[in-house]
Amino acid sequence: MATEIKLPRLGQGMESGTIVKWLKAEGDQVEKGEPLYELDTDKVTQEVEADASGVLLKIAVASGEVDVGRTIAVIGEQGEEIPKEVEPEQASGNGAGAEQVDEDARAEGSPGRAREEERERGRRAAAGMGEPVAEVRQPSADNGGRIKASPLARRIARERGIELSAVAGTGPEGRVVAEDVERAAAPGGAPVPVTALPTAPVDEVEVEQFTSMRRTIARRLTEAWEAPVFQLGITADMGRALELRKRLVELHADGVKPTISDLLTKICAAALVRHRAVNALYQGDAVELHASANIGIAVAVPKGLVVPVIPGCERKSVAEIAAERAAIVERARTGKLQQSDLEGGTFTISNLGMYGIERFIAVLNPPQAAILAVGAVSDQVVAMDGQPTVRPRLELTLTCDHRAIDGATGAEFLRDVKAFLEEPGLAL
Repeated sequence: MATEIKLPRLGQGMESGTIVKWLKAEGDQVEKGEPLYELDTDKVTQEVEADASGVLLKIAVASGEVDVGRTIAVIGEQGEEIPKEVEPEQASGNGAGAEQVDEDARAEGSPGRAREEERERGRRAAAGMGEPVAEVRQPSADNGGRIKASPLARRIARERGIELSAVAGTGPEGRVVAEDVERAAAPGGAPVPVTALPTAPVDEVEVEQFTSMRRTIARRLTEAWEAPVFQLGITADMGRALELRKRLVELHADGVKPTISDLLTKICAAALVRHRAVNALYQGDAVELHASANIGIAVAVPKGLVVPVIPGCERKSVAEIAAERAAIVERARTGKLQQSDLEGGTFTISNLGMYGIERFIAVLNPPQAAILAVGAVSDQVVAMDGQPTVRPRLELTLTCDHRAIDGATGAEFLRDVKAFLEEPGLAL
């Protein structure tokens, strides 16, 4: 009997998701547990596995936003009758638009992958299946000033200084695709005459529709700014911490090399179990105090920010934290995070030190009651025993939700973090 594949609820509070693309085509054999399609939720884009084995008889929703519980496909035996109530239809919202936005996101994050997917869409379009076309207004004597080009082709042309009006399009209806621009840029490719360039600057406005991730970021930041917060700052001497990190790198030369961020995660975990009021979630009329330090690490990804969580950091060594951090960061940057990677956090660390930022204020990550902003380690002249000396220093800024944490409580936590950084043996 045919099995209807319905959109699953992947997390608490999830009401809908956006189908990005199918990894199988109608008529393909599918095994239970095999990745079937990519789904974009308000937190992460992930592959969803098939609920059953058989032949993918029908894709009812090709792309776009879908409510939880809605039938999106049917899997059964070859030739089996498809339930009459399952009809192919477009998801809510414009599916082509969703594909277009996703193409732009992939173009920014992974040009190679995006180009391959664009070529595939070109083949589909040539077969009569259709493809969205982005139009760019440019002055041109022989086409009325209107050029058909994909977003990826426009991006590559801008990066390489190529005028699109001088590129011959090989896509449907003369559409310029990425391969055309690459061919024009290659040695021996079609020349780009200087006379083809516009004589005056042309205003070109690109409108990027919010992805589910960006909408969630906007909503959560708005919630965060509504909270009554305060900040506490402190500076720690990093001499001992840097020495320890050097030794840890030597000990784990064949594995993931621990970073200052990994050491800081372990130190924060040790301080959090001593100050459970900081390791807390604000829940409206109550505060949840957690015994385990589940620390989120803010990671920048194309088009947004995610905070994957390393659970139970107080029970892990620095090397174990480093290995888990490397794994989740890799999954985050390749779009392979699962919903479980983002749940259960009790405290967040945001580190911009790698960009040379010395100090900043991080925005709260609701419902967590605190977040730590970490700057760069820098050499500073300080007084020691009445004499000026140069020491490596690190500035830390703790943002607290005043509804859950009092000033003295946050200060005591930050004081312990400083003490542990200056004498790491106290925390390890």
